[in-house]
Amino acid sequence: MMTRPAQRPNTRHRAGRRPGQRPLIVGAGLAAALALTGCSQGASPEPKSVAAGSLPGEHVHGISRDPGSGKVNLATHEGLFVSQADGSWQQVGPKVDLMSFAVTGPGSFYASGHPADGVDMPAPVGLIKSTDAGRTWTVMSRGGESDFHAMAASSAGVMGFDGALRVTADGKSWTQGGLTAEPRCLASSPDGSQVLATTNQGVQSSTDGGRTWVPLASAPPLFLVAWADAKTVVGVTTAGSLAISADAGQTWRADLATVPNGQAMSASRNKAGQLEILVVSDTGVLQSRDDGATLTKLAS
Repeated sequence: MMTRPAQRPNTRHRAGRRPGQRPLIVGAGLAAALALTGCSQGASPEPKSVAAGSLPGEHVHGISRDPGSGKVNLATHEGLFVSQADGSWQQVGPKVDLMSFAVTGPGSFYASGHPADGVDMPAPVGLIKSTDAGRTWTVMSRGGESDFHAMAASSAGVMGFDGALRVTADGKSWTQGGLTAEPRCLASSPDGSQVLATTNQGVQSSTDGGRTWVPLASAPPLFLVAWADAKTVVGVTTAGSLAISADAGQTWRADLATVPNGQAMSASRNKAGQLEILVVSDTGVLQSRDDGATLTKLAS
């Protein structure tokens, strides 16, 4: 089954720009964050809940399991949604159209996108970070300037594409990378030593922090890509199947489970070392725990 063509990035921007350097904390848990200077509270509407078996929002741009709580997070046009024990999804934090999303540790998230009306954040939000699993967010930099439609984060820093590739080690100071093709997806190894980009020119690889890129000739045509650990890379091919590399992208197996119209994916290993692949498709959230041989509805 063929995946549908990559969705054209949402390029709408809200009128008016504000300086992006001041930290903005929005949503629940504000009292615990008042030690930060320049805090500002936005509108806090009643959190939305979505029944089990349904996807929140019209499109999902990111998915990841929080290694702290063990819960699955969905980054959507309606904000961040977190899995519940009964299979439903609960919105947390401010309503931000999350165009990109990355998890770097327990409760530690990066994102970018557009704030909803009434949310006191710059438009676009630039690079934002949460250290409490998405309940509150701080604008790190480029508020009012950047809407990253693809993002990769690692212990080495953050890389985002907003029409140009931008790279930061501290979340504040940025340099421009050398990727010229627009990436559908960016994915970094945990230590940032290798970054992969899926593009209409094939999979591109950088081993120098995004300064230079070369085609990853061994990779099949990939639509989505994610790292599970320092060696394991998982992707969704343009033909609509899972693909896995156990050697950092040098060789691949691509005759795995069929993915019906993938929107977003992630890969990780649990404490026992078992590989988990999560894929958002138009049929819901799918999960594989058998090295990509099969995909089933997310159980937990």
